[in-house]
Formats: sequence, structure tokens, C-alpha cells
Amino acid sequence: MPFIPHTADDIAKMLETIGVDSIDALFDEIPQELMIDGLPDVPAQASEMAVTRLMHERAARDSHDVNFIGAGAYEHHIPAVVWELTTRGEFYSAYTPYQAEASQGTLQVIYEYQTMMAALTGMEVSNASLYDGATALAESALMAVRLNRKSKSKRLLVPSTVSPRYRDTCRSLAGSQELKFELVRFADDSGVVSMDSFKAYDGEDITAVVIQQPNFFGRMEEVHEITNWAHANGALVIAVVNPTSLAVLCPPGEWGDKGADIVCGEGQPLGVPLSSGGPYYGFMTCSKKNVRQMPGRIVGRTVDLDGRSGYTLTLQAREQHIRRSRATSNICTNQGLVVTASTMYMTLLGAEGLARVAGACQSQTGKLVNALSAIDGVRPRFSGPQFHEAVLELDRPVGPVLEQLARRHIIGGFALDGDYPELGNALLVCATETRTDEDIDSYASALRDILAEAKVA
Repeated sequence: MPFIPHTADDIAKMLETIGVDSIDALFDEIPQELMIDGLPDVPAQASEMAVTRLMHERAARDSHDVNFIGAGAYEHHIPAVVWELTTRGEFYSAYTPYQAEASQGTLQVIYEYQTMMAALTGMEVSNASLYDGATALAESALMAVRLNRKSKSKRLLVPSTVSPRYRDTCRSLAGSQELKFELVRFADDSGVVSMDSFKAYDGEDITAVVIQQPNFFGRMEEVHEITNWAHANGALVIAVVNPTSLAVLCPPGEWGDKGADIVCGEGQPLGVPLSSGGPYYGFMTCSKKNVRQMPGRIVGRTVDLDGRSGYTLTLQAREQHIRRSRATSNICTNQGLVVTASTMYMTLLGAEGLARVAGACQSQTGKLVNALSAIDGVRPRFSGPQFHEAVLELDRPVGPVLEQLARRHIIGGFALDGDYPELGNALLVCATETRTDEDIDSYASALRDILAEAKVA
């Protein structure tokens, strides 16, 4: 709603009608010790005119700087037709297709999306999306515990090469349900987790193993060996993947001898712009035998009495639709609008187009690493194959360097010292297909000048 229509008199009449003295009385079941006295960090209310002006000012602060940061949010070219179609009224205002007979268009879009995501990940079933990639991993962890009934430990092995934000979200959402996320360290020279680190857990009760591919550093984990080890030790495998990379990398459904059990990730790279932090959506796919433990909604295709194709919500394992005690999740909202954009994006590019995007990303990142590593005081932190991210080590703290790059309208990357202090002055850089050779040359020139000026000073 663009405004709140109820006046103080309206609210007083409604409270009188239902026999309640105040709005606070509607929440009297909340224990007093859980109540807070105000929200000191939330600004005071403002008029519609003031809020509109504030939003315009905030929007104007979004820069058009040349971007080399990734770390889970990626700048890709989005054909103009994607959001031209997505923002048509038929899609733009549609939320959840509860009435199948009136929502055939929306249901078909979701069905097409599910089909493409299942094909992309090499799995059999996809849901209609979740909130974002981080919560998708948390939901996957809970799903793994429900599936792996032979395991009683609720222990999940999570490499430290999995996104720190994803790990934080898992602890917040699933840690309270007694899930234990045990960190597996990566090798200092390679930036991936060695098999020896996993073999230290041989014979132990492990519920699931999480593998991110490419990992947070853009490096390639030994997914086939890890998957086979996990299955040999009675653990399920949860794959966290970048959907763009799957156009050129082995899909999780083909990892090892049996493939991953659950696949999840962030759908933002598929046609969703970097819009000040959102909205994003999480995707999840799995094998058909595990579908009843998958959170969210699944759209299926059927035929009516006249033999015409029709679409309907096939599976809705949510507390709104079934007994709360049997629900798989209560945060399985379908992010319909961004899913629609991704469906348009994948349809337009097709398999060949998506592979070209992935190939260009990998190529430009290689050029970026070579150009920056040629500068005195910069070197690659890890060796080996990468996708469209890489870690560089500087000869000085990263933060001040990034600040100076920002003054030159270059967003130079993501400083890793906060999440990985053991890496020292480490910088995560990213180049997608939107970064031209000229962009890379400009970055290298600016960084060279900044490092040289610091030495002179």
C-alpha cells in the first residue's frame, strides 16, 4: 500500500468494536521480558512528501562506478526485454497463484522456471523459489536432517570456503533447531578443502556435507571425491552453486557416482540487477525421491477434461496448507517477480547464450588477475582453476586502497580481512561479461598509481 488510510478515529472505532482498549492489548500474549522499549535506531515517522524526497535522495546515491566486486552478488548484462515483460501488469502485481483456474499464466511461468532450474542443476525436481541463497542453504540443511533418518547427530560439515554470510544465516535459522555446523578448514596454498580434512571424520555420524562450487574464493572444490566420500560415510550432499557457472561446469546432479542430494543457491545472477541489495531469491532442486521434504511450492502440469494442458500447485508442504506439525517450512514464500525475470532471462539466452556469458566471465577474470598481478605489490593468493572470482594479496592493508579506488570511481573488490584474517591483506575481485578490456586496463592503471604513490609517501 502506498499510504496508511486509517485515522486515529478509525483505529479507536475498530478497537471499540472488538472490545479491546488499545493496540498493545492485541499482543498481550507476548511475555513482558521479550518486549522492548522503542526502536532507537529507527527514525521518526515522516510525511509522504518527506519519504518520497528521501527515497529519491537515496536512489541518487547509487553510483555508476565500474564494479569489480562479487562475493555473492553479480553484475550481468540483462537484455532490456527481460524487465519490459516482467513489469507488465499481469506479472508485476501477481503474488501467489492460490486459485489455479485464474492464474494459468503465472503458474506456467513458474513451471517453465522449475523445468529450467532442474535441467541446469542436473536434478529432477525444483521448487518455486525461496527468499534468497542464504536461507535456501539453511532450508537445505533442515531438509537434510529430515531426510537422513539414519543419522541422529544433526551434524553438518561446512567448509570455511562456503560464503560467510550463508554460514551466518544457517546458524541463525537452523542452529536454534539443534543443528550443528562444523567448520572444515581449507588448505592455505590452494583455497580449497583437501580430502584429508574430510577423511578426519571417517566413520563418524555426519548428517550432511555442504559443498560450494565455485567456492567463495572462486576456486574449484574436488566435488566428485567429496560427494563419494560423503555418501560412503552415510551423509547427504548439499550443493551450493552459482547458476551461471553451471552453463560450463559439471552440474551437481552428476557429482561423483550418485550426484548431490540437494542443490541450492542464489538466483540473482539470472536477470536480476544489483538494486541496492535486493530483491533476490533462492533456488532449490533435489531428486524426486526427496521431494516430499522439499520446502515451498511446486507447480505441475496436467490436462483438463478436454485434454488441454493446465497448471496447478502440485505440492504445498507449508504450514498454510497442511498441519503445522507436518510443515517443512514457514519461510517458503515464492519470490514471484524475480523468478519471472529469471525465466525470461534464461529463455532469451538459452543454453548457448548462458554458456557464452559464463565463458566471458571466466575469460575476463583471467585477464583481470593477470593485469593486477603484474603490478609490484600484488600477487595471486591461490593457484589453480577459478571461475569469475579470484583472491589477490596486496603488500599493504586492503581497506585504504579500496577507498582510494572508490575516489576514482572504481569499486575494487571485497576485502577479506574481516571474514578471513588468516589470509592477511587479501582482496576478492570479480569480473563478469560486463567488464571490458578497457575497464580492466583502467583498474590496473589506477591500482598501480595508488600503490606507487604510497611508496613515495
